[in-house]
Amino acid sequence: MGADMMSWVLLVAGLLMALISGVFLSFSDFVMRGLAQAPGTAGAAGMIGLNRTVYKSIFMVLFMGLLLGSIALALSALWQLDGAALYFVLAGTLSYLFGVFAVTGFGNVPMNNRLDATSGRAKDMASYWPEYLRRWTRLNHIRTSASAFAALFWLMAANLL
Repeated sequence: MGADMMSWVLLVAGLLMALISGVFLSFSDFVMRGLAQAPGTAGAAGMIGLNRTVYKSIFMVLFMGLLLGSIALALSALWQLDGAALYFVLAGTLSYLFGVFAVTGFGNVPMNNRLDATSGRAKDMASYWPEYLRRWTRLNHIRTSASAFAALFWLMAANLL
């Protein structure tokens, strides 16, 4: 892949990652606070519904596609780039892999599964929901920042080519 093509791929990947970051930001900024204000277990039930629908969404296509794309970008960069552009691509990939994908897989998803397991048991749901809100949102702040950094790094690399 030539430098022009690599620049375009990095630009598109950076913009798509910025979209991912925006989704995470919306949860950190207002979705979770709104769910927290719902009466009783309504917020928890709403979150369970959101978690169930995300698997059939465009977001999931982007989320998984960027996993493969980030690895491909890193491998291509190792083959073709040097200097700051190479380091920015690698930094973006590492930010996504560890700050977004790993945090999601080892943090948010297990919490989502545990919350889902309380469905139909209002007492269990009500007792887990405050802890879920606090920890899940904290992890989501990490995902928001990491995806924003990945987008920034890839856009900076595109600008250098």
